[in-house]
Amino acid sequence: MAARDPEATKARIFEAAVAEFARHGIAGARIDRIAAEAKANKQLIYAYFGNKAELFAIVLEKKMLHLAEAVPVDPDDIEGWVDRLMDYHAAHPELLRLLFWEGLEYGNTELPHESDRQQHYARKVAALREGQDRGVVTDAIPAADLLFLLTALANWTAVVPQMRRILVGGEDPDRDRLRTSVKEAARRLTAR
Repeated sequence: MAARDPEATKARIFEAAVAEFARHGIAGARIDRIAAEAKANKQLIYAYFGNKAELFAIVLEKKMLHLAEAVPVDPDDIEGWVDRLMDYHAAHPELLRLLFWEGLEYGNTELPHESDRQQHYARKVAALREGQDRGVVTDAIPAADLLFLLTALANWTAVVPQMRRILVGGEDPDRDRLRTSVKEAARRLTAR
């Protein structure tokens, strides 16, 4: 009989949950499908992660932490940060899908683990505010508003690829031109 490896099982469940939630959202996701994909039983999912809403919250939290570690806000290089953010979302489209499912399903109500999310964003806002204090980023726009605007600017092309293709074009030169435009807009938005 093979030895059990709880950490490997948790990792398989996590990856299966990412794919399931990105495809179907919270309401449409099925624990049965996650269990089948992870080659684990449903009881293990509940034991390790709690109910479906809790599993979604854990998945999104870990994915956002990965983004924060991989692409920290850099007030000294806003264009480079936007570039890295766009690259990250191109390589990891599931994170934006998870965020949009969360928005659709929770709307403006309080989220599970919201205090953790507030701390997550507070660190990013603090990085921009520190750049404002040093004079490398404009202080004409409050740091929290600026973070919201910059992430929207960088992320929207990945969120609505059909709109990007129709408006801007779908070829590589079109995408390159748009990326240059997004970085220029970010530079102008943050310029002192």
